[in-house]
Amino acid sequence: MPLGLFPLQASGIMWYVSTRGVAPCVDFEGALFSGYAPDGGLFMPEELPQLSRETLRQWSTLSYPGLVKELCVLFIGPELIPRDDLNDLIDQAFSRFRHREVVHLSRLRDGLNVLELWHGVTYAFKDLALGCTAQFLQYFLQRRKQHVTVVVGTSGDTGSAAIESVQGTENVGIIVLLPKGLCTKIQELQMTTVLKENVRVFGVEGNSDELDKPIKAVFADMAFVKKHNLMSLNSVNWARILVQMAHHFFAYFQCAPSLETHPLPPVEVVVPTGAAGNLAAGCIAQRMGLPIRLVAAVNSNDILHRTVQWGDFSLSEAVKTTWASAMDIQVPYNMERIFWLLSGSDSQVTRALMEQFERTQSLSLPAGLHSKLSGAMASVSVSDETITQTMARCWAENQYLLCPHSAVAVSYHYQQTDRQQPSLPQCCLAPASAAKFPEAVLAAGLTPETPAEILALEHKETRCTPMRKGDDWTRMLQDVIEDLSQQWRGRFPKAPA
Repeated sequence: MPLGLFPLQASGIMWYVSTRGVAPCVDFEGALFSGYAPDGGLFMPEELPQLSRETLRQWSTLSYPGLVKELCVLFIGPELIPRDDLNDLIDQAFSRFRHREVVHLSRLRDGLNVLELWHGVTYAFKDLALGCTAQFLQYFLQRRKQHVTVVVGTSGDTGSAAIESVQGTENVGIIVLLPKGLCTKIQELQMTTVLKENVRVFGVEGNSDELDKPIKAVFADMAFVKKHNLMSLNSVNWARILVQMAHHFFAYFQCAPSLETHPLPPVEVVVPTGAAGNLAAGCIAQRMGLPIRLVAAVNSNDILHRTVQWGDFSLSEAVKTTWASAMDIQVPYNMERIFWLLSGSDSQVTRALMEQFERTQSLSLPAGLHSKLSGAMASVSVSDETITQTMARCWAENQYLLCPHSAVAVSYHYQQTDRQQPSLPQCCLAPASAAKFPEAVLAAGLTPETPAEILALEHKETRCTPMRKGDDWTRMLQDVIEDLSQQWRGRFPKAPA
């Protein structure tokens, strides 16, 4: 059944369907608590509201939190969270951001616009979506009088942002697995210095793919998942994609020259990406009528670039370690959402493609789908050398420090300007602060600038349980999950499981 499109005035509950078409529909609450759909797919809205030119003009004056509120009203529905409650939850989510605008656009030389998504507590864009997601979770859990345990595997930023969003809360326990020695020192300290009793951190002797194995094993035991109300908070979770749509609307309104012309002028949004969550959010915003052109910018882990250029969605031999470590990912799982969207919400096609990929780890996109994908976005893959050169150039020209992930996006801007290609107004998304990546800043021949809060981490007590090669990682994870559940039951013996 093709994806429904409806004018904005339509109201009622928004339903979510699996990209693989077998699982039953759920409302926003169901999608929030599920992560993956039971058939292995990802949840997507059954219908996309179409935004008129007039609505876009009205939205153009909104702050970033104001845009998040409007999008959440559309995709959650006042029946589930009344408008006043929703406004309070979103205000609470952004209450600890350091910048009064929450998200800030820096306008630099030669039309370089950098949208700073990193003014939250952990200095990364994940604070935006995870802060809101955690507020929604707690809202529903308090209503249900229930507890959940969140299990997160992280390559760096997700873990610290997830911990920050739920630390000290009664209804949520969180367990984070980090790859020991493969995060930056600051990223690791942001996780291991949180000593609240609802937070547990494991340091795994392995990479991101290896630490996913015990997590997958635990989630495969459906009885155990149900008994302990387990859930994940990575970007398979629809709530994160929903909030990330606001980045694209805000970028557009900040960079569009005028909303008086007809048709509305396009803006190019350059998205540095790993698991493709921000990219999927941009594709949905496009489908709703936002006139953006997307550029997927990746490091040398280039599956996404190969897919856009040649339709080659296949794993490379191994993950390459790069300066843009949060993008050192082999499987950009949110591409499933994009394939579904571009195939006209054809769940049979999507299911067949993804099952083939899961079987063979290699997939050649059908010509029609590849043509739609390359029409929806451009792409670029950037070497480590280009990352550090871009950081150095941006500093020389603007006295502005980029993190290595932001540099992946900005390198595309420099590529365009050096070729003197006429280009659209453009906005590069900056997912993290350079302060989190002093090693990369030094490699670019620059001097790190480290805020006092980050320096203070060095002197804090840490807590981290090692998962060593040869240990039974799945058993260790199960034991800690049991422990957090018992802790909750001990405190609230009459609460439902």
